[in-house]
Amino acid sequence: MKLSVVITTYNSPLWLEKVLWGYSAQQHRDFEIVIGDDGSTEETAQLIQRMAAETGLSIKHVWQRDDGFRKCRILNKAVLAADSGYLVFTDGDCIPRADFLAEHVRNAEPGYFLSGSYCKLPMSTSEAITKDDILNGRCFDIDWLRTHGLPRNRKNLKLAAPPKRAGLLNRLTTARCNFKGSNGSAWKADVLKVNGFDEGMAWGGLDREFGVRLRNASIKPRHVRYNAICVHLDHSRGYRDEATVRANKQWRIEVASSGRIKTDRGIQQLLDGGYRVAT
Repeated sequence: MKLSVVITTYNSPLWLEKVLWGYSAQQHRDFEIVIGDDGSTEETAQLIQRMAAETGLSIKHVWQRDDGFRKCRILNKAVLAADSGYLVFTDGDCIPRADFLAEHVRNAEPGYFLSGSYCKLPMSTSEAITKDDILNGRCFDIDWLRTHGLPRNRKNLKLAAPPKRAGLLNRLTTARCNFKGSNGSAWKADVLKVNGFDEGMAWGGLDREFGVRLRNASIKPRHVRYNAICVHLDHSRGYRDEATVRANKQWRIEVASSGRIKTDRGIQQLLDGGYRVAT
């Protein structure tokens, strides 16, 4: 099954390079990468060109000018640029384990979206990871990570889950099965059915609201938190605003209670405004 991997980024080429090395080592090979770039400088474009040449990865670079945090808009543009019927969503700071895409493929099923997770790394560990560590899989070994600064935390135990037990752990987990923009996947037809991401939302739960509308459209969630593994590189969040987070939560609650399926501020709004995918 061919996939389109939608990766969002903004002015973080060092982290994006590590992520792309992770995709160069995937067991599942039938995929394209669509990078949704929310206004990065030319340095990111040059990095993408170099990595495409060095890895042989099929990469589309969808860029928009920097006009503040517009992640939902660049996500919608990336969705429109994707050629595959199944979309895996992640971020430019999440390095995938070699079986990451294979697990999304193995668990994909009509009528479902997938909800994964990540192992959050401190800055010292994030900086320590090299290309060789990624290609050889060392940066997913919990003992290696601990020797390079990862604190002991039960949330990180998913890295040590044996593959044969991952399915059982996914069924037993008490974690809510919300859509995760850092590690989630869905059929493109379902994404279009709910009109994509709500461009009126800034940072703080925008992916969860998208997942609520998928649920309202009778698309069921399924955990892949113990088998579709990625590690999250540390970074600052200067765009975080608590008032916005609270407003987004209230909107998500309203969307859930009203049964709303389509956002009025999504993909169709882009198309109605004359947006066309570059060919």
